[in-house]
Amino acid sequence: MSIPKPGRKFWYIITITIIAIAASWYYFSNGRQKGPSVTSKVEFGNFSINVTTSGELEAKNSENILGPPGLREVRIWQVQISDIIPEGSIVDSGQYIATLDRTEITNRMKDLESELEKLESQFIKTKLDTSMDMRAAREELINLKYALEERQITVDQSIYEPPATQRQAKIELEKSQRAYEQAEKNYKLRSDKNNANMQEVYASYSQAQRRLEQIRDVLKGFTVTAPKPGMLIYKRNWDGSKMGIGATMSSWENVVATLPNLTEMMSKTYVNEIDISKIKIGQKVEIGVDAFPEMKYSGEVTEVANIGEQMRNSNAKVFEVKIRVHEFDSILRPAMTTKNIIITSIIPDVLYLPIECVHTADTISFVYRVSGQVRQQIKTGVSNENQIIVKEGLKQGDEVYLSPPENAINWKLSTL
Repeated sequence: MSIPKPGRKFWYIITITIIAIAASWYYFSNGRQKGPSVTSKVEFGNFSINVTTSGELEAKNSENILGPPGLREVRIWQVQISDIIPEGSIVDSGQYIATLDRTEITNRMKDLESELEKLESQFIKTKLDTSMDMRAAREELINLKYALEERQITVDQSIYEPPATQRQAKIELEKSQRAYEQAEKNYKLRSDKNNANMQEVYASYSQAQRRLEQIRDVLKGFTVTAPKPGMLIYKRNWDGSKMGIGATMSSWENVVATLPNLTEMMSKTYVNEIDISKIKIGQKVEIGVDAFPEMKYSGEVTEVANIGEQMRNSNAKVFEVKIRVHEFDSILRPAMTTKNIIITSIIPDVLYLPIECVHTADTISFVYRVSGQVRQQIKTGVSNENQIIVKEGLKQGDEVYLSPPENAINWKLSTL
């Protein structure tokens, strides 16, 4: 049996395969050669040691927009915010800010109105009962006085009667006199008692009236207005959440929102417990704002907390630090995120280079020096986030690679 000869299609496939293999070999052997390595020069000057943190802008001074005064006096301990204008709104003095939920105070007012009606009815009834009781007492006293006068006439007319009759008339006169005197005392006691009862009922009625008037006055404050012009900023709760619509306001704080003074801004930040010992009041700070990355500001540490706080969802302890922003800029707003570079110390007149240039092997620190193409051993000092001090092994202007260059494994090590 004869074997068929390969056709044109067969040779076409073989040719394409050879070309693909050749292209792959060229790509991996020549096409992926390393580009030029990045270098950096050793610099001489002042070296800053920094602590970098993220913070949030807030006004140094602000005026609170208060809720209704007297909430605690009417026994309302918390109120929900039903409506509030958007945060960041520019408001004028007397402009509408928020509405508080009136449900609880309205129910309290209705209860007091019902109580006041009952007390008013009780007061009127007591007044009528007292009037009738005192009228009866006065009538009794008048009748006893008439009886006393009659007994006196009888005594006067008995002078011509036998002694026994005269004696009987005098006894009846004395009885009438005692009865009248006792009635006078009883009348005074009854009057004092009725007056005291009236005062007690009236006091309860007046007290309910005052409470109702107080609640009505407090209710007027449930529509909150701005005390002066400014930018509205929502109040923050202890957990950092904002008090917007639906938030609950405590009557102990009684703050709905704030009007910050934007001419003096602070950055509130938190420093971890490892770095807090480096932070001191008066240290200079370089401040950047995430919203405006091209803008840079200067600042100064003004407050360092003595007691740490537990971070939420973490076991780490942090300490609150406040930084005053030196410059005034109208674009800065409360709650903007800041990057704070706190300069904890400055070491003058030292050599330093990027920290990426330094490599280690067998406890030896070295750099890839361009001049002479050697691995130069160095002695390093302290570092910051980006740079490290060089104590020995290099001089100002020496050029070194940031990453190992090609064939660096073959470079000799130059020791100190």
